[in-house]
Amino acid sequence: MNTAFIIDYLSALSMNNSREWYHANKDDYKNASAEFEKLLQSLILEIGKFDSSILHNNPKDLTFKIVRDTRFSHDKSPYLPAFRAHISSKGKLPVPVGYYLMIKPGNQSFLGGGLFADMFKDATAMIRDYIVQNGEEWEQIIHEPEFEKYFTIKGTALKNVPAGYEKEHPQAEYLKHKSWYLEYPLKDEEVKDAEIFLVKAVEIFQIMKPFNDYLNNALVGFQMPAR
Repeated sequence: MNTAFIIDYLSALSMNNSREWYHANKDDYKNASAEFEKLLQSLILEIGKFDSSILHNNPKDLTFKIVRDTRFSHDKSPYLPAFRAHISSKGKLPVPVGYYLMIKPGNQSFLGGGLFADMFKDATAMIRDYIVQNGEEWEQIIHEPEFEKYFTIKGTALKNVPAGYEKEHPQAEYLKHKSWYLEYPLKDEEVKDAEIFLVKAVEIFQIMKPFNDYLNNALVGFQMPAR
C-alpha cells in the first residue's frame, strides 16, 4: 500500500481540479484508489483484532466518491481532493458509528470516530437520553487519560440545554450537542509512511472504541430514514 502515491495524486488533483485533468489522468486515479483500498483492507484486519464486527467489510464498499455536488455551492470545483472511508459493522452508513478516515493533502488528513451527522433527530434524542441515564459511564470514558491525551469531543451544539432536559444535569454541556465526534489530525508526512501510519491509526482507533461503543449502545434500534 503506497500511501505516498495517494498523497501525491491528491495533491496534483487539488492543483488541477478540472474534469479535463481528471480524465487525462484517470489511470493515476485508479492506482491511487487501489492503494487506498489496500490500506483499508489492512485497517480492517488490524481493527478486527479488537472489534470483530467490522471484519466482513469489503474495502470498496466503504469509500466515498470524490465527485462533488456543486449545485448549491459557490465552489464549483468538480472534485474533492480527498479519499474518505467509514468502517463500521454496517459499512459506511453513519449509524452505527465506527472508524472514519480522510486522507487529504495539505496536512488536512484525520482519523475520526463517533456521530458526525447531526440531521438525524431520532439519533440525537437517543444519545441525549442515554447520556442522561448513563452519565457516570460517559464521564469515565471521556476522562480516561489516554482518551484525554488525544481527543476533545466535537460536534454541532445548541446554545442552551434543549427542552425536556435538566439545565443543571451533570452532563448538561454534552446534552446541548446534536452530534458527538472525535478527530485526530495527521500531517502529510505521517500519512506517507504507510507502516507508521497503519500502526498509529490502529492505536488511535482502539482508544476511541469505548466512545464508539457507548454511542452505539445508545443507538440500538435506530433506523436510518427512508430515502
